[in-house]
Amino acid sequence: MMRLRIFLPSECFLEKEVCKVKGEGLSGCFCLKPRHVDYVTALVPGIFSYEDGAGIETFLAVDSGTLVKQEAELMIATRRAVVGDLGHLYGEVEKMRSALVEEERQHRSTAAQLEAGFLRRLMEFGHWGR
Repeated sequence: MMRLRIFLPSECFLEKEVCKVKGEGLSGCFCLKPRHVDYVTALVPGIFSYEDGAGIETFLAVDSGTLVKQEAELMIATRRAVVGDLGHLYGEVEKMRSALVEEERQHRSTAAQLEAGFLRRLMEFGHWGR
């Protein structure tokens, strides 16, 4: 058994003994059991599942975050996690992915504004130096 803990920014969302977890990281899907080697991955928004000792599988939608497995401890830090049926969870994952795309768009826009401001100041500096 592994001790799974999922941390949100404001609370410990879940703490449970599990025998298997499945999820999706940057390099693809993974499945971890207690005897697997230690593992670290960045999570992408997607469906995450765990199986308890009775063989009951529970599904969650998790936002991007980080997963660390060290011996029998498995910890996840994420901005958002939702438990529910798969139909509902797929909608939640789509919301998470849309929010991530919007956040990346805002970052690109901010970077472009900073670059334009830097170039403008560089051009002004060049005119003053003459």
